[in-house]
Amino acid sequence: MASIVTLTLNPTVDKSTTADQIVPDQKLRCAAPKFEPGGGGINVSRALKRLGADSVAIFPVGGPSGTLLRELLSQEQIQQHPVETVGRTRENFIVVDDSTGKQYRFGMPGTPLSAAEQQLLLAALQSLPAPPDFLVISGSLPPGVAPDFLVAILRAAKARGTKVVLDTSGPALQQGVQEGVFLIKPNVGELSKMTGEDELDDEAVAAAAQTLVREGRAEIVVVSLGAQGACVVTKDVVDHIPAPTVKRRSTVGAGDSMVAGLVYGLATGLSVREMARLGVACGSAATMNPGTELFKKADVDRLYHWLRQLMPAAAG
Repeated sequence: MASIVTLTLNPTVDKSTTADQIVPDQKLRCAAPKFEPGGGGINVSRALKRLGADSVAIFPVGGPSGTLLRELLSQEQIQQHPVETVGRTRENFIVVDDSTGKQYRFGMPGTPLSAAEQQLLLAALQSLPAPPDFLVISGSLPPGVAPDFLVAILRAAKARGTKVVLDTSGPALQQGVQEGVFLIKPNVGELSKMTGEDELDDEAVAAAAQTLVREGRAEIVVVSLGAQGACVVTKDVVDHIPAPTVKRRSTVGAGDSMVAGLVYGLATGLSVREMARLGVACGSAATMNPGTELFKKADVDRLYHWLRQLMPAAAG
């Protein structure tokens, strides 16, 4: 199997719980909290592990919450390459109102990374024993990190022959695709901003993604359509994959799970169409679980089988 490294510039410890009912101005009795490692690339590594693939997770880490993050990843047997920082790792909070089933997600600001700490992260990537086949850069940028730093990472990785999978947003995504990457997974809003096209319907989504491919900004574009599935586009392929109908309990980690399915498919030699089906299956399976639980492998297998029967993938 191809080698995979994930990079998470803004990692977190996710703390989740439930309450009977969320009302203002009252002390709320919550269930015992559950702690899980979080952040885009870290979640991708966790999901890859569930699919049966090992990866190396590179991330900044600091303070007691950083120690907890490393312990949680060790419990899941994730290979780690942490970079020590002065600031402490952030923590997010997720609570589910049992009376309504609604989920409330509180995202805390990331820990600023100094210029020296950013260079340590770049050095960590360059010091790997061998260049990875795939580098997954996923998640937001923390305070103090400009998109230019992301561009430096992209250039260093591509110079060593590594295929970069980029899943971020805002200016970081805009500048990243200007540099050119192997695969991106924008949603419709992000695709619209990248191409300057408004009100994208199904046909326009495919055309906009083809523009990015034609301009060399990405070799593979997988547009996340939420409950409608995804559209995968390369220079030779345009394919729409519907999302299976499932009981949605949480969307936390669904996008990261989808990326993990895409990367696993690439690393194991699946065709582009099959890779996209696996990605949709992983993302859909993740929504079936509460909190930040990601997916269960059995659910992925079932949904992937259903998608393959519903829409047999042609070559490519």
